[in-house]
Amino acid sequence: MLVATGAKADELKARGRKVVRSGGKQILLIAAGERIFAIANRCPHEGYPLSEGTLGPDCVLTCNWHNWKFDLRSGAALIGRDPVRTYPVALRDGEIFLDLADPPADAQKRRALEGLDKALEDNDMPRMAREVARLERAGFDARIALGHALNVRGSRLETGMTHAHAAAADWLALAQRAPDADKRLAAMLEPLAHLAWDTQGAGEFPYAQDIAHWDADAFLAAMEAEDEKAAIAHMRGAIAENISYAALRPVIGEAALAHYADFGHSAIYTLKAGQLIERLGDDAKEPVLLALVRQQVQATREERLPEFRFHAKALAAWDGTGREPASAKDFIGLTIDSALKRTLASSHRPPREVYDALLGAAAWNLVRFDLAFDRATDNAIADNVSWLDFTHALTFANAARRICEERPQLWPRALLQMALFVGRNRGYVDAAQDIAGWRVDDAKAFIASEMATLYDHGIVEPIIACHRLKMLFALENEIEAAPDAPWRAEMCAAMNRWLHTPQKRHHGLRTAAQARDFIAKEQ
Repeated sequence: MLVATGAKADELKARGRKVVRSGGKQILLIAAGERIFAIANRCPHEGYPLSEGTLGPDCVLTCNWHNWKFDLRSGAALIGRDPVRTYPVALRDGEIFLDLADPPADAQKRRALEGLDKALEDNDMPRMAREVARLERAGFDARIALGHALNVRGSRLETGMTHAHAAAADWLALAQRAPDADKRLAAMLEPLAHLAWDTQGAGEFPYAQDIAHWDADAFLAAMEAEDEKAAIAHMRGAIAENISYAALRPVIGEAALAHYADFGHSAIYTLKAGQLIERLGDDAKEPVLLALVRQQVQATREERLPEFRFHAKALAAWDGTGREPASAKDFIGLTIDSALKRTLASSHRPPREVYDALLGAAAWNLVRFDLAFDRATDNAIADNVSWLDFTHALTFANAARRICEERPQLWPRALLQMALFVGRNRGYVDAAQDIAGWRVDDAKAFIASEMATLYDHGIVEPIIACHRLKMLFALENEIEAAPDAPWRAEMCAAMNRWLHTPQKRHHGLRTAAQARDFIAKEQ
């Protein structure tokens, strides 16, 4: 349907340009030679008026604020990123009429997703925001953007799943809790921006295309052998056979807990992959599952490191005869080997009792992290310890508990790996740390308040913001599962101290000193 603008062609050609308003839109009419163009007057970059732009040769209009240049014939950005919207022009008895009808919803969706692809490539968060907002304006669920991004960027991840996936489900949950549209969009943008960060400048690392009938035992054997091609083939078979993640999770969880895999990340990712698929639907199933398999295949098996080697003996010695009651104080200050032995001593006790004892010791460690290690510049590489080394004890515990509730025979593996966290971190604590000021009186209100800050956290590194979010959701979930758990007060205090203590993330002097020392000893 054509709409009259009230503008005459002859007058426009004499003036060169004119802004008209219709239906809440500002449209810029431009005469270039014998042609008349109509475009949105707001620059798609930051909204400045294109009516103040400069018309150059070959129908190119420049927005003078940031030098973006647009082809008036197509609206394409010749310099810049977003295209500007154009409107069909018709003349009737010298009067200018415009077709202001919005494109079909599917066309709007297609344009937004094409723009999102470019924004992800450029790691351009403002454009990501604009494209997601366009999707919503066209009537689509913003989650489509994340599902699309996982599909188009998945093969750029050389080592598979990252924290971008692991935190995505929690960002979506935070978006669902948002009190207004702006906060909802802000939370939705976080996993997109994190995925762009993780894949910026990366090449393609395609997944094998073979498909094999899903066989749990064969899949586990492939994972143990670090055979990505075979493991991917079985996972593709599971997808083709429409096997639910709920059915796959116990098997994947067994693979994740078969080793102290990537400092516990594999177990964490196993839990979060399922939550993400649940929130995004089947369109995300393939990219999430393939990334998860690749991550687990390539994960470091840290129980093979010298400091953790007693773990294998402890696991082999687990016979369920240890009857000593367990509490957090039994594990505080123990070395790795001693923590493993103490866990064995309670192997006949209810798993939940031992779990609470180990989680309590992890909370004791976390709230007493010695910041001297975070700030050191003359330490050995092995002592490059940060807050994140401590926070994983909680997120791993939360994931391991959920996995073991589905497959109870995995409890020995989970508990012994929790002991590794406790024993390893004990060397980096200040036992005299005054923690009284970090006490939290109302855990539920504390968690809600801290989550609310994440809509506008101001943290540059996505990995830090996502750890805050994952920790808060893990704490919330653990408290919901055991409201009267003995570690509750200490873990809340630990969370409070961690969230409100500045973290040193750029270690220029330490890096320089360690590099010089390394080279000096190089043979």
